[in-house]
Amino acid sequence: MTEQHETPGGVSGRALNSVSGKSINKDIPQATVTRLATYLRVLAVLADEGVLIVSSEELAVAAGVGSAKLRKDLSFLGPNGVRGVGYDVAKLRNRIEGVLGLADGHRVILVGAGNLGRALAGYGGFSRRGFTMVGIFDNDPAVIGASVAGLRVLDTARLRAAVAELAPTIAVVTVPDAAAQGVCDELVAAGVQCILSFSPVNLAVPATVEVRRVDLAVELQMLSFERARSAELEASEPPATERVAAGETVHAVSTPIGRRMAGRAAHQPTPHKTTSHSATEPTSKGSVVAP
Repeated sequence: MTEQHETPGGVSGRALNSVSGKSINKDIPQATVTRLATYLRVLAVLADEGVLIVSSEELAVAAGVGSAKLRKDLSFLGPNGVRGVGYDVAKLRNRIEGVLGLADGHRVILVGAGNLGRALAGYGGFSRRGFTMVGIFDNDPAVIGASVAGLRVLDTARLRAAVAELAPTIAVVTVPDAAAQGVCDELVAAGVQCILSFSPVNLAVPATVEVRRVDLAVELQMLSFERARSAELEASEPPATERVAAGETVHAVSTPIGRRMAGRAAHQPTPHKTTSHSATEPTSKGSVVAP
């Protein structure tokens, strides 16, 4: 049985290495791999805006990390930036994509065409980052044959044959908890080695298979904790106006890249609203039932 990772959608160097066939430095810490994905997102925004060079300080601020940590993370990739100049956006982006196994892109299938599955399938950000949805599966007769995100929903009874035909490198599972292990077994038997599960169930898989779990309820609980902690800190500190009156200077971090990122976020279109459900509620997932 292999170790499973809980993450808010993070990536795994070992998993992507296994499907890309390329050599990836296995000494890179998992936390660094997660931050590399964040740096890649920022670099993609900069590239879209025509930015050619970015300093470590600017990139660190936009990514929400310290510049020293950023430089240490990027040191795992080998020589990148030029002292006193910064990083070439295009070259650094390509380098990170290579390390994360994204250079050739990935073919993704999704099992469970419920509300959560449909929302994920319709999210355009995946394709922009190299993840192409090639198949969607469910076992509900009312759903099979329907069109979701431009794809026809296939019967899970055809899962093994379809995997052989579609050749996916990653499978996303959004089914009720009771059905998660059975679906996982089918995917593993079909040869899928990388699985992203939205069920909190600890899935039993061979050591050669990488499973990552996303538990939205846990993420909400973490936010609740941070909110409670922030409230305690605010209650124990005097207001900023009192601090200024006492002679303390209150600074706001601002850099050109930070303003660009903030401006871009402010002009993003409002996403389509869907009904919210708990991450572990069957009604939020596909209708695949336990065999």
